Amino acid sequence: NDQFISSLLDKIGQNTLTLPLISQNVTTIDANLTWPLFTGGKRIYAGKIGKTLVSVAEVNREQVSANQQALLIESYFGLRLGQRVVEVKTETYNSLKTHYDQALKLEQQGMINRAERLVAQVSMEEAKRELESARKDLEVASQALKSLINVGEEQEIRTTTSLFINESIPSAGYFKEMIPFNNYLVNQLKLQESIAHNQLKIGRTGYLPNIALIGKQTLYADGLDKYLMPRTMIGVGFTWNIFDGLDREKKIRQARLTSQSLAIGKEKAVTDLQVGVDKFYSQMQNAMDNVKALNTTLEMSNELVRIREKSFKEGMATSSDVVDAEVVLSKVKTAFLLAYYQYDVALANLLSICGIPEAFHQYRMDGKTEIL
Repeated sequence: NDQFISSLLDKIGQNTLTLPLISQNVTTIDANLTWPLFTGGKRIYAGKIGKTLVSVAEVNREQVSANQQALLIESYFGLRLGQRVVEVKTETYNSLKTHYDQALKLEQQGMINRAERLVAQVSMEEAKRELESARKDLEVASQALKSLINVGEEQEIRTTTSLFINESIPSAGYFKEMIPFNNYLVNQLKLQESIAHNQLKIGRTGYLPNIALIGKQTLYADGLDKYLMPRTMIGVGFTWNIFDGLDREKKIRQARLTSQSLAIGKEKAVTDLQVGVDKFYSQMQNAMDNVKALNTTLEMSNELVRIREKSFKEGMATSSDVVDAEVVLSKVKTAFLLAYYQYDVALANLLSICGIPEAFHQYRMDGKTEIL
């Protein structure tokens, strides 16, 4: 028996015995699932970055809205100023035309000489040119506002809100205190700084392992038996990147430098914006001082015109005296309206950089409208 078995094994060893487990052509359709259970906090910080980006977009939208409101106020009150200036120039022209008619009659009666009448005529023509120039400026202001609010050129815009000025305003320090908390640019830098801080945390999570739940489900299999390859598998995967060529260190350093740059930029932005507050606040103060000074000048100019016209009729004043008084009154009224306009524009810009453009309405309600 031993010899028979030995001879049999020797014969088998000389040949190749092939026992195929699976066929040569195998087809499978699988569904694989990977569910991270722990990634070192990457998902949490990434979610925070996503929410911060939404906040950045909202702040950008608010900034655009505030800038558009300031531009609209400037254009609207520019149109209002143009209309009021045209009214002043029209009154001046009508007054000088009346004065010319009076001078012409007095010349015919021999009460004044030709030179007096020519002075009145030249002044009337000059007032007419200034009126035409004011009307052209008004047309430009009207076109600018129509373009901003997207209305047709053939439509007419009527202003119903008057220029205004407040008799008292808070101190400059009150507005400066709002810059670090309400200004749109500063808030954007704060949000960017938060994003950089979370990116730094994400970079540090690269040193931690990743753990994920993995699963596989074979939907279709051909040529592969179940006892060789199960149709459903569930398990836990563990990955820990020990060395990545210092890529993690580079990302951490980059995020740290970005955070530092944003912090420095935020401090500089606050300083620059506070200087802007001083600028607009100074413009408002100058406008208020000009209005106070021009109130008295306006009263005296009106009285001077009345006296000069009465004296001219009585032969106690020359035509030049009347013209000079009318020109001075026109300039004072124009300067008066311009001071109101400068105040309104400066206030709109000031409230915009302070992040409270909606407060403009309350200031307007509390303000004193222009009265000539």
